[in-house]
Amino acid sequence: MENTLIVPQGPFQLQRLPYRKQQLLRAWDAADEYLLNHFAEHCQPDANSKLVIVNDSFGALAVALADYHPIAISDSFLSQQATLLNLAANQLDSEQVVLLDSLSVPEAGIDYLLIKAPKTLALLEYQLHRLRPLLKPSCTVIVAGMVKNLPPTLWKILEKLIGPTKPSIAVKKARMIFAEFDPNLAIPSNPYPTVYQLEGTELAISNHANVFSRDSLDIGTRFLLQHLPNNPAYVDFIDLGCGNGLVGLSIARQLPEAKICFVDESFMALASAKQNFVAALSEQRAAEFVAADCLNGFDANSADCVVCNPPFHQQHIVGDHIAWQMFQQAHKILRAGGELRVIGNRHLNYHLSLKKLFGNCRQIASNTKFVIFSSRKY
Repeated sequence: MENTLIVPQGPFQLQRLPYRKQQLLRAWDAADEYLLNHFAEHCQPDANSKLVIVNDSFGALAVALADYHPIAISDSFLSQQATLLNLAANQLDSEQVVLLDSLSVPEAGIDYLLIKAPKTLALLEYQLHRLRPLLKPSCTVIVAGMVKNLPPTLWKILEKLIGPTKPSIAVKKARMIFAEFDPNLAIPSNPYPTVYQLEGTELAISNHANVFSRDSLDIGTRFLLQHLPNNPAYVDFIDLGCGNGLVGLSIARQLPEAKICFVDESFMALASAKQNFVAALSEQRAAEFVAADCLNGFDANSADCVVCNPPFHQQHIVGDHIAWQMFQQAHKILRAGGELRVIGNRHLNYHLSLKKLFGNCRQIASNTKFVIFSSRKY
């Protein structure tokens, strides 16, 4: 696969994460190229200009614009790791780019705000609420994305929170949207995080903007909560891809001795999980909250049970590679006799991968849409 991005700023070697031996996808798209070409031709930042990049998938924008010492804001741990990896691959100092998670903001005085359109528009809405007060009135605001990922709702959010918009022409199925800062806009309050009451409990569940199913309990998690592992011999649990942490929290409520490690690559997911755990069980219960690429960095034979609902997409790309990575790494870190419990849509056929890897797979429950499987490490 092609791994050299050639733009006016130079040629750059770029790699996606997670790493795959036969990677078929580039670490950038046509929208990245379009934005970088436009920036080189029409933008003239000086040494004191403050450049903020938001939702840079794998660091293509931050690497190409590293000479301007940008601030890169992302909700993705993988995006940050890819940015560091790609800076090093191009002999660029990591200190040339300031990496912030999605719940942090830079200092005021932003001159250029470059945004890649995220998959979740609630995330964009949250980001604009947080960043608008920090923009200079003359700030250049550009949102870039593939045309198919720029729905009318995105334009409305920009116009509601920044000001009038103007589109570029489409090039290679990519487009830019230019937003003009309107100082007289009446800005509504930021609606995030959202809160709902977990059905059948007294728990108020808090969800940041980029958390899946942030307004109500999704049907997959509802089904999984009815079939959680309840073995008192298990102590060390991992809620892998934890989202708002409901699975790990429910295990902790069932098993008083359980120690839960919440793992996700989304900073907003981890913040939601931590807030929900502390609110439900106070700070007296031990729990860990780890931003990670699945289970990379976890010790072998360190867990009794891993529970997960694997994602079958990465940003806008659909695939099962993340699920397979989760299964492989869970097998490595489970102790002998440990269990991986997985829920998935019926059509995903996870049982085939689990049986191949673990040598066993038992169906715990199923309905018309989902299947829950259990595999033991022997």
